[in-house]
Amino acid sequence: MTDSVRFLLGDRIETVAAPDPTTTVLQWLRRNGRIGTKEGCAEGDCGACTVVLGEPSDGTVRYRAVNACILFLPMLDGRQLLTVEDLEGPGGVLHPVQQAMIDAHASQCGFCTPGFAMSLFALFHDGVAGGAASGPADEEAIQDALAGNLCRCTGYRPILDAARRVAGGGTDRFTAHAGDAAACLAAIGRDRGLSYRAPDGRSWHAPRSLAELARLAAAHPDAWPDAWLVAGATDVGLWVTKQHRRADTLIWLGEVGELRGVTERDGWLEIGAAATYRQAFPAIAARWPGFGALLGRLGSTQIRNSGTIGGNVANASPIGDSMPALIALGARVVLNAGGAARELALEDFFLGYRKTALAAGEILERVRVPLAEPTHFATYKVSKRRDQDISAVAAGFALRLDGGIVAEARLAFGGMAAVPARAPHAERALVGQPWTADAARAAMAALDRDFQPLSDMRASAGYRMLVARNLLMRFLLETTGRGESLEALAHA
Repeated sequence: MTDSVRFLLGDRIETVAAPDPTTTVLQWLRRNGRIGTKEGCAEGDCGACTVVLGEPSDGTVRYRAVNACILFLPMLDGRQLLTVEDLEGPGGVLHPVQQAMIDAHASQCGFCTPGFAMSLFALFHDGVAGGAASGPADEEAIQDALAGNLCRCTGYRPILDAARRVAGGGTDRFTAHAGDAAACLAAIGRDRGLSYRAPDGRSWHAPRSLAELARLAAAHPDAWPDAWLVAGATDVGLWVTKQHRRADTLIWLGEVGELRGVTERDGWLEIGAAATYRQAFPAIAARWPGFGALLGRLGSTQIRNSGTIGGNVANASPIGDSMPALIALGARVVLNAGGAARELALEDFFLGYRKTALAAGEILERVRVPLAEPTHFATYKVSKRRDQDISAVAAGFALRLDGGIVAEARLAFGGMAAVPARAPHAERALVGQPWTADAARAAMAALDRDFQPLSDMRASAGYRMLVARNLLMRFLLETTGRGESLEALAHA
């Protein structure tokens, strides 16, 4: 077994011998003198711990902002880590984002400032927070880039002013030396996956092929709690920081090339289980803009840079935002056990609260979404806050019309049951009927037979049912051309 994690810390190669597999990057930084990075929430919400990861890409380095508080240290292997201490240049020359923060008077107590600076650094280099493509950032991209950073002092206006000064991008010493950094990352890169055992006996594995992953999964069939399959760690990280859970074995999917791809093939969009939201966003937003808009509200830029659609599915949360949209579109999942694959409709993958159809030793390989577009499709998220909030109700609706008659209906909801689920009675109320208000009302009434939602801290059962019904009516109004007039009336 290899016994060390190697990465670039700024421009210096760092070697950490057999670290505890669930040591977070934030913990390691602060224990080793990098105290500019702060801990606020320890769950990826406040952004005080924001750092930037650099990964080699076509001879240069591509940067992305991530939350250090829920990123495990071994996930740095073969990458570059930048913290606020790395921004200042030789002779004390400030980086453009630091200078912009000063010029705009964008810091008061200073606790959150390093996180903001690192988010702005990533925006400076990338331009577009959502990950669609590089280019000059507009106001929406600026807001999106900073949505994952909270501040209780400045009121945000001066921070946004600083962001506008640098969001157009430019060159800095990191740009000038990107080739050197990429060469250094290539030099410390591995031909085989990282695998080691820590002094306490717990082990970390980062396989680089699907075959190697399948062997590891077969060797650890009793995953949860003894072995964890980790994708982005945006949820698993909270098990460590909030629930203080431990696992004997962690298997990270982020190095498996076959699981990171997002491709169109034979009429399907295929999303690897380790593909991040950022990686999947361009293909999804181009084909289904409403789905892309939903992903833009899923967590923060930092979360979307780490989290995966595959992890959202395998986690089997009843309030996972991506599942209702995927179910409505007719998505399927490919499961793999030792090289033997089987395929299920996504709605059949969920068996009960946090329970899935995965057998012992089986992994989720990819999600497949048919590219044949329905006549009408929309997805909605209702939450107390627009950004950085968990849904009270999420919905995905898809209709195929034939001469104005509903030939097929797929209505899926999250937050209404123990699993993300379709609404079969409501669907039957629509099929064979003209797509009119009468049909929509019949489907709305039928939801009572499909769901008995719970009351919890996010919403009451009555509120959830009312929202679910109203979203169906909204879908009708928007797809029949009446939604625009109602929106205009609401803002009059």
